[in-house]
Amino acid sequence: MSESAFPRDLEAPEPVEPPRPPAYTPGSAQPRLNRPVHERYPQIRPTSGYGDPRIRHTGPGPGAGTEQEPERSSKLTARLALSLTVVIGQLWGLTIVVDEWMSGDTGTAWWGAGFLVLSFLVVLGIWLIDPKDR
Repeated sequence: MSESAFPRDLEAPEPVEPPRPPAYTPGSAQPRLNRPVHERYPQIRPTSGYGDPRIRHTGPGPGAGTEQEPERSSKLTARLALSLTVVIGQLWGLTIVVDEWMSGDTGTAWWGAGFLVLSFLVVLGIWLIDPKDR
């Protein structure tokens, strides 16, 4: 089924494909491809970029990179440090609880489980302190 639904006009010229741009290879046999950059791209001038008089300021605007709210940053850092301390304590407590449970001392293991629940509630309370920071 390579034939078209409509027969081709025999008097019409063959369709011509548009010419493809030549692939650039250094040291090309075609001299027009070996021209210097400023001849190939005349819109790029030596003053383009850093020497362009239209560019007055480079980089971000004033105040970028400085802390806008240092109180908020210190508060968040303190909460993060406290939470990480509690999480490390939870991991240590979990190790102790599992060790006591495996040795058969279930009373101590239940006290340890209570410690883990309490420390989780502390972290939850820290998270609930200031809801606008989320």
